[in-house]
Amino acid sequence: MALDPENTMILETTKGRVVIGMRPDLAPGHVDHIKKLVREGFYDGIVFHRVIDGFMAQTGCPHGTGTGGSKYPDLKAEFNAEPHVRGTASMARAQNPNSANSQFFICFDDARFLDRQYTVWGKVAEGMENVDGIKRGEPVRDPDKIVVAKIAADDMATYGDVIAKL
Repeated sequence: MALDPENTMILETTKGRVVIGMRPDLAPGHVDHIKKLVREGFYDGIVFHRVIDGFMAQTGCPHGTGTGGSKYPDLKAEFNAEPHVRGTASMARAQNPNSANSQFFICFDDARFLDRQYTVWGKVAEGMENVDGIKRGEPVRDPDKIVVAKIAADDMATYGDVIAKL
């Protein structure tokens, strides 16, 4: 799978690097929103606040509790047929289908019961072993975090090698 640097998110986490290939073909509004947040530094320092073994690791809440979002309006759902399998990146939301904002999760294992109910916007291309190492809990005590999030195209001097090998 060749990655497009403009649609590749790099998460430098306390467990190591995670590279996510974003899918604007599946969820263009969500990918644009996430890229805007990454470029504003929104995800830098954000913790993985809800991590359920065998299910998923969730992040993106500025309060670290699962109760917050960005300063921008919630997103209209872009549910698609992409399955929730190991490595899938998908948006968290409240009961309202159009309530996704900044929180997202990465699946540890298949979670097909979420299919067509949550917006899949990407998949881990490298570093799934680092996702596997994220500390579990609901809430997590002394949680792991995203140290910095970047779009690969914005720093090809650092991330060009990552893109080239994927």
